[in-house]
Amino acid sequence: MRYVSTRGQAPELSFEEAMLTGLARDGGLYVPASVPRFSHGEIAAMAGQPYEEVAYRVMRPFVGEAFSDAQFRGLIDAAYGGFGHAARAPLVQLGPGHHLLELFHGPTLAFKDFAMQLIGQMFEAALTRSGSRVTIVGATSGDTGSAAIEAFRGLEAVDVFILYPHGRISEVQRRQMTTPAESNVHALAVDGDFDDCQALVKDMFNDFDFRDGVALAGVNSINWGRVLAQVVYFFTAAVSLGAPHRPVSFTVPTGNFGDIYAGSIARAMGLPVERLVVATNRNDILHRTLESGAYVKEGVHPTISPSMDIQVSSNFERALFDAYGRDGTAVAGQMDELKESGGFRISQGAYEGLKEIYASGRVSEEETSDAIKTTLAGTGELLCPHSAVGVAVAERHLDRSVPMVTLATAHPAKFPDAVEDATGVRPPLPSRMADLYERSERVTRVPGELAPIQSIIRERIAS
Repeated sequence: MRYVSTRGQAPELSFEEAMLTGLARDGGLYVPASVPRFSHGEIAAMAGQPYEEVAYRVMRPFVGEAFSDAQFRGLIDAAYGGFGHAARAPLVQLGPGHHLLELFHGPTLAFKDFAMQLIGQMFEAALTRSGSRVTIVGATSGDTGSAAIEAFRGLEAVDVFILYPHGRISEVQRRQMTTPAESNVHALAVDGDFDDCQALVKDMFNDFDFRDGVALAGVNSINWGRVLAQVVYFFTAAVSLGAPHRPVSFTVPTGNFGDIYAGSIARAMGLPVERLVVATNRNDILHRTLESGAYVKEGVHPTISPSMDIQVSSNFERALFDAYGRDGTAVAGQMDELKESGGFRISQGAYEGLKEIYASGRVSEEETSDAIKTTLAGTGELLCPHSAVGVAVAERHLDRSVPMVTLATAHPAKFPDAVEDATGVRPPLPSRMADLYERSERVTRVPGELAPIQSIIRERIAS
């Protein structure tokens, strides 16, 4: 299996090279040169299998020779052994034809754990084998950073620096990043929003002297390994509901487009996905794009679902690459236009291709709170605000003949203020995190400027 850049100018890489590299040197994102397709029988045979077995079957064709069969099985087992539910990603029925996929049973209570725990295992195995050391730099709107720090804390071959927007994430999200004591992890609070953090990370990757000098690696959803691990739970959920014998639809609350793009990969692999529904909060650039065919940035507005407060959705570039028939030149032109003028218009043919796969919806703050309240009253299920955005949008797209699965992306205890405001119930943290608010924090506040952050990284990896 080889990997190509969405902008067409970077060299093809193996899985291991693409995983350790993150962003391509032409600024693009790596995707598989071709997507393997499962037969009807191969998908049907996943029914009743443990999550780890389905994960192995789904991901194995993409890994190539990076790991032996036995080693890859071992990495998967280690990645998910610490999850708090035997099913790993259990389904809960909310109503006729509507199901919730609980993705918050990992160590940091968010869906990012499914990818990050495995990425941590794969990085450690690959780096130990080669005797190499890398510096991981990532941007987070809340959950990616805590999942990355949890996955890589204490590892010998990795230093981790996570940039997050100061004052724009929940207290639980912040404390999960700032309380680990291991010396190889560093939380950097940036004066700016998530898009500023993400732009700084991309600027570091595009500064080749810095990139090569610190052996930079990325674990944001720009990393193909992240997307790959997220493909698995689309298969486990769909098979549980009757696939491949009947189609299934998914609604995904999303800001950076990585999770829902994983659903499109599952669809390309032969899973009968009827529709992928993008659910957004008031920062609705993805919904506006799918409605109009124009991707135009507006200001980022703080919301009660802060992990979705994004205007530059990195993984949308992968969807564009597919929609443009894998024309890297066309995608590079659109990305240049976005950088220069703050937006671009998608060609008619590419736009029609996107609309064949994706639908969308937008939810206000009031509608988000109402979804938390009514779901608890009607089902006993307590939602985080991001999951509530998904549930509210999914309700508008229900088709009783096709099951709808909404992805519950985080535990409600990660956003206790928003949940309590909506329901009067303050969700407690799991017992293993009960002392989180008492732990000492370790964080560095930084300006939203490239040079000072690069200096901090150089100093700390040299010490």
